[in-house]
Amino acid sequence: MSKSSFGQLYRRLSSKLLDLVVTPHVLGEVPNDSHSSPQSPEAETTPQKVVCYVLQNFSRSNALVVDGETRRLKLQPALDEMVLAEHRERAAVIFLQHQDETNLINPPNHAFPPRLLRLIELLEKNPDYDVELVPVTVLWGRSPDKEDSLFRLLFTDTWATPGKVKQLMNIGLHGRQSFLEFHDSQSLKSLVDYAKIHHPNLSPATYIINQLNDYLDRQREVVLGPDLSDRRNVMQSLIKSQEVQDAIRKESIRSKISIVEGERRAIGFVNEIASDYSASSVRFADMALTRLWTQLYDGVEVHNFSTVRELAKDYEIIYTPCHRSHIDYLLLSYVIYRRGLMVPYIAAGDNLNLPFVGQLLRGGGAFFIRRSFRGNALYTSVFKEYLYSILSRNTPLEYFIEGGRSRTGRLLPPKTGMLAMTVHGHLRGKAKPIVFVPTYIGYERLMEGSTYVGEMQGKPKEAESIFGIIGTLRKIERIFGKVHVNFGEPVFLDDLLKQHGADQIKIEHNDDPIPPEVSAAVNSSANAILENINRAVVINPVSLLSLILLATPKHTLDEEICIKQLDTYRNLASALPYDERTQVTPLSGKEIIAYGLKLKLIKRVQHVLGDIIAIEDNQAILLTYFRNNILHAFVLPSLIAALVEHNGRINLTDLSNVIHTLYPFLKAELYLKWQDEDLQAQIEQYVAALVKANLIHLDAEDCLNSPVRNSEDHNQLVVLAAPVMQSLERYYMTLALITQRGSGNISARQVEELSHLLGQRLSVLYEFNSPEFFDKALFQSFIKVLTQQGYISTNDEGSLTFDEQFRNVTKYANLVLDDVTLQMLHHITSFTDEELKAAIDAVAAQNAKKRLKRKKK
Repeated sequence: MSKSSFGQLYRRLSSKLLDLVVTPHVLGEVPNDSHSSPQSPEAETTPQKVVCYVLQNFSRSNALVVDGETRRLKLQPALDEMVLAEHRERAAVIFLQHQDETNLINPPNHAFPPRLLRLIELLEKNPDYDVELVPVTVLWGRSPDKEDSLFRLLFTDTWATPGKVKQLMNIGLHGRQSFLEFHDSQSLKSLVDYAKIHHPNLSPATYIINQLNDYLDRQREVVLGPDLSDRRNVMQSLIKSQEVQDAIRKESIRSKISIVEGERRAIGFVNEIASDYSASSVRFADMALTRLWTQLYDGVEVHNFSTVRELAKDYEIIYTPCHRSHIDYLLLSYVIYRRGLMVPYIAAGDNLNLPFVGQLLRGGGAFFIRRSFRGNALYTSVFKEYLYSILSRNTPLEYFIEGGRSRTGRLLPPKTGMLAMTVHGHLRGKAKPIVFVPTYIGYERLMEGSTYVGEMQGKPKEAESIFGIIGTLRKIERIFGKVHVNFGEPVFLDDLLKQHGADQIKIEHNDDPIPPEVSAAVNSSANAILENINRAVVINPVSLLSLILLATPKHTLDEEICIKQLDTYRNLASALPYDERTQVTPLSGKEIIAYGLKLKLIKRVQHVLGDIIAIEDNQAILLTYFRNNILHAFVLPSLIAALVEHNGRINLTDLSNVIHTLYPFLKAELYLKWQDEDLQAQIEQYVAALVKANLIHLDAEDCLNSPVRNSEDHNQLVVLAAPVMQSLERYYMTLALITQRGSGNISARQVEELSHLLGQRLSVLYEFNSPEFFDKALFQSFIKVLTQQGYISTNDEGSLTFDEQFRNVTKYANLVLDDVTLQMLHHITSFTDEELKAAIDAVAAQNAKKRLKRKKK
């Protein structure tokens, strides 16, 4: 038997043995197969280009795995003979860390791969030839080199090249958890030419090996994470750092304690904060969560993850998802891990640092942060240094830009504390550039739904506890539909720093203040992240049903009309998507109704004249949450519909003027993506779409007309107009309150508190039963924008003042609200001085009681 035949027989036998225990998971995109057909000496044409796979470390088992996958994927087989013109190689594989099998006793430290040298020499003699080098990452298990147990280290993939014994253990233990990724091909000819021009002092082989080694190291880090130490070493390095030592000395002086006592406090803070990431914990969580998702959800759909995979190679990734449920933590980490990237370290509120639960979260990468750092300089210094150490190691991070969970379904105003500390650490010492990945998470049912409703209606927020978690799990219905995770347009920190002239600023110490230019960049980053979360909105069946049924007086619709309305909304969202990353349900109106019935969110009331679709009992308030998830995607066509329907006929100029006046408030409330200069084009596009759908009519005088009242088209227009109305009612309620009191007679804080009380009163008296009427943040946002737009200002006594320009906002009230609503708002906001004082005193007493309760806790 010839040597070649024996080699082929050995390969086949080894491959079959490996197939019994190894099932590699292919990550990322499969390479282009333009050169994938096997080559042979009998080929009719002489090939000018061939594919060669590049592995970092010498390993026969890795080569066999790559060969098996290339055959399965119908690519150029890795271990078949490689032929380039008259030149032949026994296999299409190069090992960068080459092992010289003729000198195993004293192998050279820097031996060049002979196959690479031969190919370089061939290309120099034949400039028309080329070799496509395809770097390949092979991992056995996914534990970074951090475990403090020798047993664990033996059986997990690390940054070290495994010996034969360990590789056999890897194959046996991690064969079903092995991962393989083909990376973008690189032209060997181009690499050689570049090396000769830009690195003339290096041989082409040296340059190419260094480049490919660095490249594969970066790809490996994307999956394994950085080369980490164990938790004990991290803690010791933090305590010994110059920044923390300085803070300990200051604490000893300030609190009149010894240095030893100050260090003991610092160690306590590190223990309270630091993660205890464990690959075994993550693997356990992966198995447990797979079962949980299978039981709870019909599926977890992920969109635009390819963006993350590309960014992970060159950037420090910070995931910034919206926060709608405690499930968010688990879900996002699960999605990332399942797609072959390292689980991020997660900033979690210390309210979740519960017995047992806290340790599980730490094992999955969570580190804990207090709600307030105020008055504790040592804690602040320790936390900043810990965050800086994470950034310095290029570990992916995750935190919620809103701070807490949204109780209304809308995005909350950003809490910029973590963001500011991230930028601060980045400017102290840049490692990789930072990119924020805004992430939209959309549910169809929420575990915490009933709790949120109670909190928004004034019930105190329940503190997290193990018993509370168990109680929630016991009450869970096993019908939760699908959950969607959509990765949005990334936000690049360096670009925003440059926009604000802060890209050259250096921060030396972690207690240095943030310059104004950096603060401006932080605020811009926060708003960009929230806008990009909303751009990645997923319009699912439940949110569409909620948007439509909640727009009707009794939350009911004739089934046929409901189907048409659903189709109209879906067609509008598909024809004019809010953003290119927006996802719209593919279900038809009829299928959406069937889906809502399955989830027990709606019911069908049978009637001889036609069935009626109604919201299930006690579900209306809960469904406002899902309506609010997508409200921003429909608010502009809703405003157009409201103006046309209310006025019957309105010219395009008046329509545009009203929308331009109201838009800054809607933009601030809903984090809309359009800038002022983009708004007119969007108005025109939506007008054209509504005209095409026969919901409005454009006449020869450039006036928009409502359809005939009580017609089917008019009824559809009324439903479309409803989503924006509650925002407009809240705006004009607050404006009426300020106007009624007069300039200089009420403070911004009093307006916020009274608006909040009036919202509660409206919900009881007029059935505006929606969580946003209880949300102080919306009133605060409205007053802030009024100030920014120059409509109001604050005098030296802290009272709001305004002049005739303020009337510019209120003059359009008649164009957007009917007389009954305006009279009702005027009535409810009319206070005598005595009534106002009594209301303010009651609010003050209520706030004092809440502060006292918090202190007791």
